[in-house]
Amino acid sequence: MHTQAAIDPAALPQRLEGLEGIEQLREAARGLSVFLVGGAVRDLLLGKRRTDIDVAVEGEIAPLAEALGGELIEHERFSTAKVSVGELELDLARTRRERYPAPGVLPEVEPATLAEDLARRDFAINAMALPLDGEPELIDPHGGLEDLRSSLVRILHPGSFVDDPTRALRAARYVARLGFELELQTEAALRRTDLATVSQDRVTAELARVAAEQRPSAAMQLVADWGLLELGAGPKVARALERLFAERSEWREFADRETAVLLAVAPGEHPARLRATAVKLARVEPASAARRWHLADGHPAPVLALARAAGADWLDDYVSRLRHVRLEIWGYDLLEAGIPEGPRIGRGLDAALNARLNGEVSTRAEELEVALSAARES
Repeated sequence: MHTQAAIDPAALPQRLEGLEGIEQLREAARGLSVFLVGGAVRDLLLGKRRTDIDVAVEGEIAPLAEALGGELIEHERFSTAKVSVGELELDLARTRRERYPAPGVLPEVEPATLAEDLARRDFAINAMALPLDGEPELIDPHGGLEDLRSSLVRILHPGSFVDDPTRALRAARYVARLGFELELQTEAALRRTDLATVSQDRVTAELARVAAEQRPSAAMQLVADWGLLELGAGPKVARALERLFAERSEWREFADRETAVLLAVAPGEHPARLRATAVKLARVEPASAARRWHLADGHPAPVLALARAAGADWLDDYVSRLRHVRLEIWGYDLLEAGIPEGPRIGRGLDAALNARLNGEVSTRAEELEVALSAARES
């Protein structure tokens, strides 16, 4: 949460200088129309530290990219570049205007002024800029500073969610992350948002950004409460995953939290099938360690994380211990003992593994004894 005292434009020069690598960026920007834009400006005003920033250039970006030593990427839709300067990760882009031929489709873009570039953005709190050549005085044509002070998320024009419905999912991220509220007209427009005009891939990409938040469940709950998407138990599962990964180090080592959280809400038949598998795993109570291993082994880590979040506590044993269990014997050992090639070798190794998992054997000799006994059974 922010404090009103932190939102001080007069503090921007000092906060800007506190970014490691900013001196090199400002030196490269000399004589160019280069601006810090978007979330970086918002977070500086809020007194928040960030290491990734967006930089907008009025004109060609090649001179700035070359001065920074970055690799220029000629995007099909627009020229961009990614550059690392000290701790800073810079995304450089030419200022542009956008036109949406139809609701939900990707926009047509063309070079434009900074004013037009700021006017195309999603919310007023993200439509501010700071010049990097000369004095860093706040450029705020849409009242973003006042919205920060009022803790509001506000669109720039009534058709914003029609042009790009994924902005509604972004609104959930900012409201949840910052503890803000939707401005009244923004909320009215958001509740009319039709995400069906957007491709499934774009919805999934925006949900992935939600999953990457520190508390994704809060944003997901807003998405569900606002009627944007049917997420079912997704927010509840996301909360359980947050707790799981916060409390259990073995799960942090085993699975990626963001991927698991995204799987809980991602659209499409394949994610739905994986969620169904997780539910099935959560409904069983394996009676032995070997059974736990056989039920869990082979499933993707995010599926097991979902199952654990749904109540499969027995998976803790698999993740912390059982998945590391290895036999000391090999099929070659059984061949040397006279077992012919074929299914008997596999049967013997399976029996030895089950015995090792269940704690019934602890040495190589004991493994071999169990394996040979099982392999010789007719």
